[in-house]
Amino acid sequence: MVRIRIPATSANIGPGFDTLGIAFRLYNTYTVTETEEGLSIDGCCDEYKNENNLVYTSMKTCFEALGYKYKGISLKMQCDIPVSRGLGSSAACILGGVMAANEIAGGGLSKRELLALATTIEGHPDNVAPALYGGFTAALTDKDKVYVEALKLSEGLCFYALIPDFPLSTGKSRGVLPMDVELKAAIYNIGRTAFLISGLGSGNREAITLGSQDALHQKYRGALIDGYTDIVEGCTQQGAWGVFLSGAGPTIMAIAAVEDVQFADRVKRDISGLKNKWQIKKLEVDSLGAVIVSTTD
Repeated sequence: MVRIRIPATSANIGPGFDTLGIAFRLYNTYTVTETEEGLSIDGCCDEYKNENNLVYTSMKTCFEALGYKYKGISLKMQCDIPVSRGLGSSAACILGGVMAANEIAGGGLSKRELLALATTIEGHPDNVAPALYGGFTAALTDKDKVYVEALKLSEGLCFYALIPDFPLSTGKSRGVLPMDVELKAAIYNIGRTAFLISGLGSGNREAITLGSQDALHQKYRGALIDGYTDIVEGCTQQGAWGVFLSGAGPTIMAIAAVEDVQFADRVKRDISGLKNKWQIKKLEVDSLGAVIVSTTD
């Protein structure tokens, strides 16, 4: 039996499309046991209690890569990361499955190899990297190799997730993006990404405000989210240093100063009159990443 804990993540962080990500202290925990036969899944809704479960399919991919022949699997899921909200629930499932399978098969894959395999399944490393390593990361794939760098985060910042009561699939959110971008949009994002990384590390408000802006994906995805513009403008008016779409959405992240203890209350009043229900949740940064909580033969 192996128990794996995976943190939630917020990817892109505005201009760092498919590259930047931060891990937070909101977790999914997967307990996996190899059994004599069959497949048993508990802790999720009925539509995921089958062979198409993302944790299970990720396990199978890892088993195949290692050449391990398993008999049966018992999977118990404790999921606190909301599904299809832009907080890395899919990456958590993938990484949890890959890590559990690796442990059951004898631990043949290194951490970097786990990252590469999980990225192959996910398609991009922006969520997988912080989920595995924790903290604030930059990641990219070059010639089939995945690279990750740990980035500095100022301790003077607080992150708030504004989570709606409706989902938004990554497929739909990616489907609205243009296949080609103008040169000025690319230049815009390069500059903002540089400022964002610097500002998050130093705690410079102006750099974070400028750096949170984006020209590649947020305006297209924001059009799919009822209340998006109102929330971005409202958070800004209430003192947010930066506001950005979390991953593919629909969750919206806001950054405020640690000293601004009334920020969440002010925003909560602002969003109370919106058509859909939104909750605001303060998220602390997870510095550990994915953890093997326990393992037994």
